Amino acid sequence: MNKKLLLLIAFLAVSSNFYGQRKTDREKIKSLKVAFITEKLDLSSTEAQAFWPIYNEYQENREALRRKERTQIRAKIKSADELSEKEAADLLEKYISFEDEEEALDKAFLKKVSGVISSKKTLLLLRSEEEFKRQLIKQYRQKRGGGGFR
Repeated sequence: MNKKLLLLIAFLAVSSNFYGQRKTDREKIKSLKVAFITEKLDLSSTEAQAFWPIYNEYQENREALRRKERTQIRAKIKSADELSEKEAADLLEKYISFEDEEEALDKAFLKKVSGVISSKKTLLLLRSEEEFKRQLIKQYRQKRGGGGFR
């Protein structure tokens, strides 16, 4: 129980500063996420040794794919009104290709990671990532002093 309380306090402290300093906050959030997942999965030292390199590589690949998508697609979608039908069709095809690539990355990760931790812990990982994301969003909204969209 003390471990959970300490993790929650650390989470609240870091997330309260989440939108102040972008780069250092990303690192703090990353550290909190590692602690959160470690606690939720209750990894043995052997599992952790095999799990974290796979997870970190997956996260890096996903972030690289997202950056690529943002630069090649998202910016152009904003000016969709100005695109010809051919340009729009090409952009849509590129978007679908990115979606397929992301899905393939996710599938490969799940197959690889379930080979080093149990299937149950793999499912707990998926749940833990969602829980962490929800807590982060909740903290952000509380800091902004509001609920829904503005």
